[in-house]
Amino acid sequence: MTRFAFLLVSVLALGACHVSRNDGTGDNVTVKADDSGNVSFNVPFVNGNVKLPEGALQGGNFDIDGVKMIPGATMHGFNVEAGDKGSTVHIAFNAPKSPDEVRAYFVDQFNQKGLDVAQSGSAIDGKTHDGDIFKIDVQPAAQGSTGTIAIVSKD
Repeated sequence: MTRFAFLLVSVLALGACHVSRNDGTGDNVTVKADDSGNVSFNVPFVNGNVKLPEGALQGGNFDIDGVKMIPGATMHGFNVEAGDKGSTVHIAFNAPKSPDEVRAYFVDQFNQKGLDVAQSGSAIDGKTHDGDIFKIDVQPAAQGSTGTIAIVSKD
């Protein structure tokens, strides 16, 4: 694993942490990345920015209850916000397939994993086995489609 991949994994792990001060109140954790590889993080004990090498986000590993990103897709940004009341993850991606093909892929994959999902217009709504709510919205793009994934956890 390269030094940059290790750094990205470390920053993402920080976003999944629950941090509390000694007085029992929680602090929020925020991690954001854009398609240029700029990652900013703000955790109770440190904040900063790092620049990842070109293409570092495109190789990101995505998984919701065993469902992977559609083959050929690339991530081009993410945002993680975590605190005492839960966390929210937003992921932006591009796919070489049409929006209908991308939605059909996700619906089929989630159904194979036993998850209840519903498609309404351009979006797919569902709930993980752990009860986290997710929404995948897919729109047309010049070369295939572009989409966003939002996952909300109450834990």
